[in-house]
Amino acid sequence: MSVAGGLPLAIARAHLHRCDTLQIFTKNASQWRARPLPPAEIDAFKQAAQDTGIAPIVAHASYLINLATTSTAVRTQSVGALGEEVDRAEALGLLGVVLHPGARLSAPPEQAISLIVDALTQVLDARESGKTMILLEHTAGQGSTMGSTFEEIAAMLDGTKHPERMGVCLDTCHLLASGYDLCSEDGYTSTFQKFERLIGLERLKVFHVNDSKKPCMSRVDRHEHIGKGCIGLEPFRRLLNDPRFSHLPMILETEKTESRDRGRIEIDLLDEMNLTTLRGLLSPSS
Repeated sequence: MSVAGGLPLAIARAHLHRCDTLQIFTKNASQWRARPLPPAEIDAFKQAAQDTGIAPIVAHASYLINLATTSTAVRTQSVGALGEEVDRAEALGLLGVVLHPGARLSAPPEQAISLIVDALTQVLDARESGKTMILLEHTAGQGSTMGSTFEEIAAMLDGTKHPERMGVCLDTCHLLASGYDLCSEDGYTSTFQKFERLIGLERLKVFHVNDSKKPCMSRVDRHEHIGKGCIGLEPFRRLLNDPRFSHLPMILETEKTESRDRGRIEIDLLDEMNLTTLRGLLSPSS
């Protein structure tokens, strides 16, 4: 949800849409700089979360952060920016910060994983008393982005010294695009068997539920409205009614309705469409 007009308004928007969980950006996702969070705004956000019962709430880190880079300047900026993201999420009482691990460019995958692990360790070493998690998002594998296989994610998690502060975010569009076949029942079963074997279901903390404009193994990250892409409705029905995941937050990242006044609190017709579709797939007992 948009934080236009102040962070507490994101909770108001989520509540208007009858949401149980929420993802926000705590700063502009396309800029390095971030405005300070006034104590009054932090307090109002926490109070709104308590009043509505919306939980857990997660933040998504800036798209500029690249922990896999070999550029000293970009790496320094990225580590500092991730630390700031964690600090902001900590101040707001959020479950965690969802993070794209980064792009390796010309570096070998093994070097990129080592760089990512080192950066994660730096950030968490400096915040040992915190509770906010870093949630590595599995990626579609576009270009040289890291984290498109469960093996890579497992290596990143296993290398850090703070396992209790690390988790995983799975995105349904990214899973399909990177080659994990969610569409068939056998493919769905084998995908999560492999995840459990290599990473462990206990480390899965959040889902992004998005259909995909592109087919399996396309390695192209293009989200589509639920049921209108290459995944279709049945895999989402399977996911939403899987008892292993009934306790996990599931976040929409689908296209929103364009609005001239982004500071208003109003129903987004596209969000409402996707939420209605998903709610209609839930069995009465789920």
